[in-house]
Amino acid sequence: MIAKRLRKSLDSAVCIRDIFEEGKKMAAVYGAENIFNFTIGNPSIEPPAIVNETLKELLDSEPALQLHGYPANVGFPEVRRHLAEHLNQKFGCAYTEEGIIMTSGAASAIAILSNTLLDQDDEVVTFSPYFWEYKNYVETFYGKLVPAACDPRTLQPDRSNLEAALSPRTRFVLINTPNNPTGAVYTEDSIRMVAEVLEAKQAEYGHPIYLVSDEPYRRLAYDMEVPYLTHYYANTIVVYSYSKALSIPGERIGYIAMEPTVADFDDLLAGCTASLRFLGYVNAPTLQQKLLLRCADVAVDTAIYKKTRDVLYEGLRKIGYTCNHPDGAFYLFVKALEEDDVAFCEKAKEERILLAPGAAFSGPGWVRISYCVSAETAERSLPGFARLYEKYRNRT
Repeated sequence: MIAKRLRKSLDSAVCIRDIFEEGKKMAAVYGAENIFNFTIGNPSIEPPAIVNETLKELLDSEPALQLHGYPANVGFPEVRRHLAEHLNQKFGCAYTEEGIIMTSGAASAIAILSNTLLDQDDEVVTFSPYFWEYKNYVETFYGKLVPAACDPRTLQPDRSNLEAALSPRTRFVLINTPNNPTGAVYTEDSIRMVAEVLEAKQAEYGHPIYLVSDEPYRRLAYDMEVPYLTHYYANTIVVYSYSKALSIPGERIGYIAMEPTVADFDDLLAGCTASLRFLGYVNAPTLQQKLLLRCADVAVDTAIYKKTRDVLYEGLRKIGYTCNHPDGAFYLFVKALEEDDVAFCEKAKEERILLAPGAAFSGPGWVRISYCVSAETAERSLPGFARLYEKYRNRT
């Protein structure tokens, strides 16, 4: 018998990984080349060559006991110092070694912050549509996730919805740009608005409201700059993962970054350090930490993803689908051809197309296409999308 709170989460979940696994079974029957699996965001570009080269050098040159032994819970000092210097040079910030905490990717970083900041029934606001696991990260620590719907025309944060979502119980606002699932990059005007609202609410409530910036897709922006949020709001905590930038999602390496001016800086560091232990992470992987001494500013060639985006976006619009133009990440949000997006995804399987329902992202009536596939695969999927479109036209 499992915990009731977990049972409730399982019963309400739309598991996209299950759809992904279904695609593997279909591939065994019909051939992988005949299945168009657009479900999960698993990078399809090889890591930059320097990644494997560095790992090999580390294994050959570093003393094994040091390389594979326990570091400090928060990470190797030289790695944290290197990342602080790198971020300061790149973004004009004032990070110190103490303000960098190494984590097992961005997901664990959000879990660590949730454990550090949330008491029973405290609230976390996020902009919807949002990455479906946010709800689980927050509710696991007995908090409540409160969506603030973006403007449906622009997919940018909406001021009135943000103000309505905030309350005296709000401990932090979780923002993700470039966004999963929409691919939207929040503009500088949007970020200034968010900062202005949070400054006012902090003063009204008499306690800090942190802005937690979840940034695994920062390096995957095609058509515009991604604002660095610490320049707009002092109580910003940056969460980063190298999963997408280096195409190493299975390696689980990232960090939490806080400038010394963040409210209650010392308490936050102590809380995050304790949470690393209490949640069983203990420390981020040592080999991957050392990797960043050479690869912190390396990234895959995003032009490959951009080419695939253009093939799908232009091709689907030509067929007749309604799509939001993504400026970053590798996701395309497409209007389902019926109100029930889950049923639409089931219908798409008839054309051997696997999609993620928008309901999983608090975006009902839409579907997410994860286009981290080759442009050639995207091109070959378009006839199936066209047949699917015609089926719905014929129904009406």
